[in-house]
Amino acid sequence: MKILAIGNSFSQDATRYLHRMATENGIVLKTVNLYIGGCSLKTHYYNILDDAKKYLMEFNGDSTGFYVSIKEALQSDEWDYITVQQASHFSYQPITYQPYLTELAAYIKKYCPHSKILIHQTWAYEDGSDRLTVRGYETSAQMFADIEKAYAAAAKDIQADGLIPCGKVFQACLAGGMEKVQRDTFHASLSAGRYALSLTWLTYLTGKNPEDVIFTQFDQPATEEEIRIVKQAVASCVTPIS
Repeated sequence: MKILAIGNSFSQDATRYLHRMATENGIVLKTVNLYIGGCSLKTHYYNILDDAKKYLMEFNGDSTGFYVSIKEALQSDEWDYITVQQASHFSYQPITYQPYLTELAAYIKKYCPHSKILIHQTWAYEDGSDRLTVRGYETSAQMFADIEKAYAAAAKDIQADGLIPCGKVFQACLAGGMEKVQRDTFHASLSAGRYALSLTWLTYLTGKNPEDVIFTQFDQPATEEEIRIVKQAVASCVTPIS
């Protein structure tokens, strides 16, 4: 399976462990993430217009040091899935998605007509974060409610082939008793946060039961309790695409 993520640091978080996790469980999976920190759909659109080589290419969770354009990445392989997402600071505002998402989807279909386009649903900021309160929210659950609606509308707009519910899984982890899923109030933690994201993607894309997934290659270790909570959250939130 070959996956291309057109995103930013949130897709970096989601794909950091994904190849490692797949390999450890006997699944052949390739990931490429196109990284620009904080990159929005609008910026992706302008980079398409300029055919700009501004994306740091990350291969199987690690930086290659090479910069590519979206077109180069699209044409570099026969992708099974291509993911798109909005920048977190715009994710709760549906008005910021268009017309850029529709243009990006059309561009993908032009160069990769046989690939499935998936929406990567991102997550809310942490309770108490200045990033949360400055946007008028008291809790992460309130912000996520708007994020969830915005991504659902976005998926409908482009007739996406599916939606990876990472934001929903993060909320379920917190509801399940996990103290933190983020490392700086917005990026995923290097332990349970990134583990939850990769397990969400793996379960969604492959249908593997999260309870059966083995993973030991953390950059920072997660506790047994955190792993238990993550597996329960993923099992309750994720319906595999096939």
